[in-house]
Amino acid sequence: MMISTKGTYAIRVMLDLAQHENEGYISLKSIAERQNISAKYLESIVSMLNKGGMLSSLRGKDGGYKLLRSAEDYCIGEILRLTEGGLTPVSCHGFAEDENGCRNVGNCLTFPMWQKLDTLINDYLDKVSLRDLLEGNV
Repeated sequence: MMISTKGTYAIRVMLDLAQHENEGYISLKSIAERQNISAKYLESIVSMLNKGGMLSSLRGKDGGYKLLRSAEDYCIGEILRLTEGGLTPVSCHGFAEDENGCRNVGNCLTFPMWQKLDTLINDYLDKVSLRDLLEGNV
């Protein structure tokens, strides 16, 4: 599994907003400058986070973005699943929850291993919050 820049930047955006949560709405330009990330690229990431119900947005001169919840109420797993589309360790279709799943999953000797790894990854990332990262508790 490889986390893309979309996922890592999403975490950085969320951490930036958590660090500045007492400042109200934060402009995309401010985040881009502090994080040294292209504002154009951040637009798509922030849009995804906003549509995913993780952010509140406000248009206008004093507009920007802010967290909808406290930093301790966001787990890294949910941010990555939203931005990455999932965290499965292999591209095996056995993880698919539809009729397009792997036809060999019943006979696949490696599937239980991948399934357990998938569970370990998700369980760990679901236990790490933005607050944990801010405080260095990982």
